[in-house]
Amino acid sequence: MAETTHAGRWTYRGVFLALAALVIFAKLLPLHPGPGRFPGPDILILMACAWVVRRPDFLPVAIVVAVFLMADLLFMRPPGLWTALAVIGTEALRRRSVVLRDGGFLSEWLTVSVVITAMFLANALVLTVFVVEQPGLGLTLIRLITTLLVYPVVVVLAARAVGLRKIAPGEVDRLGHRQ
Repeated sequence: MAETTHAGRWTYRGVFLALAALVIFAKLLPLHPGPGRFPGPDILILMACAWVVRRPDFLPVAIVVAVFLMADLLFMRPPGLWTALAVIGTEALRRRSVVLRDGGFLSEWLTVSVVITAMFLANALVLTVFVVEQPGLGLTLIRLITTLLVYPVVVVLAARAVGLRKIAPGEVDRLGHRQ
C-alpha cells in the first residue's frame, strides 16, 4: 500500500522532469533567430514555484537542483547562480506552503511574485558585482513582468492538465497519514 503513495509522488516528479525537459528543448530551438526578440517568461521557475506551493512533497530539492543546473549549463548562464537562487526561492515557498494552502490564490500569487522578484534582483546584483555582461534593465523588467503575469496560466494548466492541486487542510493519504 505504501508503494501506491510513493508511485503518485514519482508520477508527479516524472511529469515535472518531462515538462522541464520539454521547456528547455523548446527554448533551445532556433525559432526566432536574430536580434529584437521579446523576452518571454521563465516557465521553469514558474513550474517549480507552482509545484512547491501546491504539493511541496512532490518536488524534492534534488530535482530542483538537477533541472536548474542543467538549464544553467545549456543556456550558458553562470553555472549555479540561477540554480542557487531557484533553490533558495523554492525552499522559501516550501516553508510557506502550509500558510499559502489556507489562503486564497491572490495571496499565493503575491507571495510567489515577491519571491521571483527577489530572485531576479539578486541575480542582477550578483552579475553586476562580478561585472558579468547582462541584458539591459528594460529587457529584464519585461521578462520579470511577463513571468509574474503568466503564473496564473501555469497554475491553471498544472491543475487542469496534470491534476496538481493544493492539499486540503486535514487531508489524509490512503494510509491515514496527515499531509
